Amino acid sequence: MSSPFTDRDNILPSRFAWLMGMYAENYHRLAKLFAPQRLAAGRYVSSVDDQLDVCLEVIEHHRYTLDLHMTYAFVDGETGQPAPSAYLRMYRDAHVAEVLRYHADPYLSRVLGPLPPARNVFQRRVRMNSFLNRWLEYLAGQGHSIGTLEPAPASLDSSVREAV
Repeated sequence: MSSPFTDRDNILPSRFAWLMGMYAENYHRLAKLFAPQRLAAGRYVSSVDDQLDVCLEVIEHHRYTLDLHMTYAFVDGETGQPAPSAYLRMYRDAHVAEVLRYHADPYLSRVLGPLPPARNVFQRRVRMNSFLNRWLEYLAGQGHSIGTLEPAPASLDSSVREAV
């Protein structure tokens, strides 16, 4: 008689299933945090106490997807880019969200040390989406939410837009 614990494939998800689970978790974190699927296209800012403001841009609504850009409301002096910064796609029908590309803060990279290059596409996607997962968890812990999100003022709108 075989035990379910003797067959590793029966109890552990495949790498693909694990990544899709992370995409689903990112979707639900993002939907709960900012509900971008309910926002009109445009730029929004979430301000909490004296912490860094978060900028969320709803770039475009499509029938089944939503394209977003999320960053902090400042530009990194070294690179001239908002950092961290992530371009995201939410799939409304599948309830998953993935990072299309991101830019991490150079200071954070120096503190943590450089990551070795990804060996394959899967490893790169895991890194990008793990980054998003941790960032969304951090933002929720800081108090950011749909309740703190407001349309971006024109002055912030132009400075962040120029950097992107």
